[in-house]
Amino acid sequence: MLLTLSTTYEPATDLGFLLHKNPARAQQTQLPVGTAHVFYPEATSERCTAALLLEVDPVGLARTDGFVLGQYVNDRPYAASSLLAVALGKVFASARRGISRERADLVDRPLPLEIRLPALSCRGGADLARRFFAPLGWDVDARPVLLDPPEWGASSTVDLRLTGRQRVADALNHLYVALPVLDDAKHYWVGTDEIDKLIRAGSGWLATHPERDLIAHRYLAHQRSLSRVALERLGLDEPDDPSPDRPLNRVRQEAVLDALRAAGASRVIDLGAGSGALIPALLADPRFTEIVGVDVSAGALAAAARRFDRLPERQRARLALPQSALTYTDARLRGYDAAVLMEVVEHVDPDRLPALEQAVFGAAAPATVIVTTPNAEHNVRYPGLTGFRHRDHRFEWTRAEFAAWTDSVARRHGYTVVRKAVGADDPEVGPPTQLAVFSR
Repeated sequence: MLLTLSTTYEPATDLGFLLHKNPARAQQTQLPVGTAHVFYPEATSERCTAALLLEVDPVGLARTDGFVLGQYVNDRPYAASSLLAVALGKVFASARRGISRERADLVDRPLPLEIRLPALSCRGGADLARRFFAPLGWDVDARPVLLDPPEWGASSTVDLRLTGRQRVADALNHLYVALPVLDDAKHYWVGTDEIDKLIRAGSGWLATHPERDLIAHRYLAHQRSLSRVALERLGLDEPDDPSPDRPLNRVRQEAVLDALRAAGASRVIDLGAGSGALIPALLADPRFTEIVGVDVSAGALAAAARRFDRLPERQRARLALPQSALTYTDARLRGYDAAVLMEVVEHVDPDRLPALEQAVFGAAAPATVIVTTPNAEHNVRYPGLTGFRHRDHRFEWTRAEFAAWTDSVARRHGYTVVRKAVGADDPEVGPPTQLAVFSR
């Protein structure tokens, strides 16, 4: 299995200092499943390419836990998977940590990079590869590899090419997490130590990734107890629907995006944006030409700024992150097509809700306002849950309470309102999330 990493930064051979691998000679590293080779097919001042080739030992593979059918014919020695992730983690350990004594000035500098994985095992196909890498700032060219004969259709293997300006350390950590997640398998036993690996490799981007629930669940081998701990450590401790491949956070974001598209919005304010959970999905859709993430927390906005500062310039130009309190009128927030309050109102003290209402619906007054909030009635469907779904919630509304509040707000400020279910709509207790779309 093969991975190549190229740059056109000049002098391009400085890539060797960041990877801690000399372009002038090939190097080998022995692993339990075979031999990892690092070499440079090209190394000039204009362009430099480092290649990681994993030569799998069939005997070693058959002895590895997790591949009970490893002794039979399969794609494990050829399609990039967790085997390649382990090799990448081993041979580029210092590079992943962002260490370079010789070129310390380059460690934190986004460089023009191109990554190629000609055979990537991807359960979910090219679309999932795009959903993983595009929110991280990569331009993604993902093409399914056709079977032979072609009439058999496409395989689960993808020919992947990524281009963008990234820190080398970030690029390697993106791959380190992506390989086992997209393959949806690990060739070794997954325990609690894997949580630490995920948190370290996902530092600065995983918490705000729109697919973070799926990433955590797959990376931790579908062990919900482990993925729940990982999400708690990321500050994302809301329970999800039972289906691991359709996490509630993802379903909610899709519902909000659908409502924005239906409203024809292009200039959008994300109110209570925090560290930017919704922003990657907004940036991934070019129809949203101006995106403003607003929060009262300077720390959350600083974290978001660090994360999004690594995006290509054309995407960064569409984003602003001003600090503002949602319970105070702010003239900067007027004139936008739509405002989103996604899982925000329940964090506001009830006696401050009228101030939020006036600031958003009265003063800012966008053409469309989208509000989501938990449905308190659905909490009985979460085993072991006592109290509210999040430690910072001030209240959680039933469907009737949410309907009463949305109707009264719409009436006072000249909007119409439509409410929708988000997630599986339980016939007894309703959906886990309730959504309202206000239109002027």
